[in-house]
Amino acid sequence: MTEPRIVTVERATSETEIRLTLNLDGSGQVALQTGIGFLDHMLTALARHGRLDLDLQVTGDLDVDDHHTVEDTGLALGSAIDQALSDRRGIERFAHAYAPLDEALARVVVDLSGRPFARVDIPFVREVIGDVATENLTHFFQSLAMTGRMALHVDVLHGDNDHHKAEAAFKALAIALRRAVARTGSAEIPSTKGSL
Repeated sequence: MTEPRIVTVERATSETEIRLTLNLDGSGQVALQTGIGFLDHMLTALARHGRLDLDLQVTGDLDVDDHHTVEDTGLALGSAIDQALSDRRGIERFAHAYAPLDEALARVVVDLSGRPFARVDIPFVREVIGDVATENLTHFFQSLAMTGRMALHVDVLHGDNDHHKAEAAFKALAIALRRAVARTGSAEIPSTKGSL
């Protein structure tokens, strides 16, 4: 039997303290608290639809604003994905997904290439959803891609409601990640270069 890909990441700076345990081969079990309600909602959707077990506790400088908490959470989650994938042997690597939420439709394409890149196009109208700045939601995806060492394209193709746009994007990411990290049964590294 193949061992589950479970990793714990701790990140401590003068701005945030994060402890995160991720199981890539989970069932969507979630226990998290970032101090930002809307971010918790998005991460719960990501874990549930990605079938990732995620235990996450964050203490951030929310007296300043939400930026560092959102950014560092993305960085920690990306690092956990990267570590859990190890040399990325025997994974699908490429995946895409569409997810609708009522009038909103999001598309996410991911390549677990080992080369970080993010292109995020979510046409938000509002500056804030709940207690998180919409620009920081975009930054979350960018931070995740950097430390997760993945090429990540996030596009919201349609939508009127900013909550729906964001949630559709997180759900599409969840489905794409679930497919990209899936084991193929091969022992090969999915690259013509022989490494990722």
